[in-house]
Amino acid sequence: MPNTIIIEIGIAVLLVALVGLLANRLRFSVIPFFIVIGMVLGNESYPGFVADGLASIGSEGFTQAVNSVWKFFTFTESKPFIDFMGRLGVLFLLFYLGLEFSVGRLIKSGKSIVAGGSFYVALNFVSGLLVGWMMDLPFKETMVLCGIMTSSSTAIVAKVLTDLKRTANPETEVIMGMIMFDDLFIAMHISFLSGLILTGSSSFWAVAGTSLLALGFILTFLILGRKLIPFIDKILQEKSSELFILIIFSLLFTIAGFSETIHVAEAIGALMAGLVFADSKYLKKIEGMVLPFKDFFGAMFFFSFGLSIDMYSLGGAVGWAAFAALITIIGNVASGYFATRFSNLKPKNSVDIGFTLSARGEFSIIMANIGKAGKLLPVIQSFVVVYVLILSIVSPLLTKESRNIWNKLSGQKEAPKRAKKKLSDLEAAVQEP
Repeated sequence: MPNTIIIEIGIAVLLVALVGLLANRLRFSVIPFFIVIGMVLGNESYPGFVADGLASIGSEGFTQAVNSVWKFFTFTESKPFIDFMGRLGVLFLLFYLGLEFSVGRLIKSGKSIVAGGSFYVALNFVSGLLVGWMMDLPFKETMVLCGIMTSSSTAIVAKVLTDLKRTANPETEVIMGMIMFDDLFIAMHISFLSGLILTGSSSFWAVAGTSLLALGFILTFLILGRKLIPFIDKILQEKSSELFILIIFSLLFTIAGFSETIHVAEAIGALMAGLVFADSKYLKKIEGMVLPFKDFFGAMFFFSFGLSIDMYSLGGAVGWAAFAALITIIGNVASGYFATRFSNLKPKNSVDIGFTLSARGEFSIIMANIGKAGKLLPVIQSFVVVYVLILSIVSPLLTKESRNIWNKLSGQKEAPKRAKKKLSDLEAAVQEP
């Protein structure tokens, strides 16, 4: 019934919060937990063991009661609204990425990161072509698959580096530089997919025209953003928090909505809006205000994605997704090796870079959603679920053990840890003649 919408949304948010707490307790990325809880609750049909149990009981009244409870927890009434919150999550995720992204920072990072990033993108893109060819996918599906396998998860990478206290390590600058380069490529690839898939045209010139329009849209914002930001800063000057956030959100949604009307993915519009505000003198204030929205609606994005997946249809994609995940890890370690060569780092840093960059998450799902919007083969959705779940779990684990793995592969022994001196030992040393 319609009057259950509010309570359904409240329970959905509560469940997302609970699995988030569990993920933090286990020191795992929250992304796979959000997706899994959505998949478990989003299926209207029972798991086999539940159906068998109800049949064995044979009580019609009990079965109807279970049906009512199960239907409630599939979020039948609130699912359209949860899906809309998921769309907002995409906008906030890409907008926040734009705030963090800077073309100037990428240029200052040096040729080594550009070279390493180019090799990383090329190797992963070719891996996508290989897997698409082996799966005998049509051209459009293969292009989406290439995007899925090329887009590393900025959110997971940043969290892993922070949790492992590696933010000050020399390889971290290379990792973040390669992430920035990858994000730049993903923005271009999304614009290409918009022309290829979202227009519904099969004409080469129509696809090329829409892709060029998307490219022009991006370049226009990159060029005009610096010109417009002083004017925007004047509008934001000395405004109350209420008016400040209203102005930011109005520009975000207007730009994203306009991009959608010209068949450019709304995610690109949100990214461009973030790039414009990245040069604002109020950047820190904007980040502080947007961050809670990004976290909340981002969580609902992964949850809503899980709700849209039929977990009983994933079996056919498990083998291919596991194979693709293995290729991704091997390819990323190879790209990490070349990045260390370009950056004059030690060879052992190659596994640190490769394992860290193997994480897949939000951007892979955004790519798959473009395919879904274009009514491509359902196998893409099934593939991305298993692929993201595998790498969002395995990548942080491998990163944590990267030093031990390198030592075993290279035949080196782990350096003995220096024993910490106790206060009593220091006092005894002072008292000795």
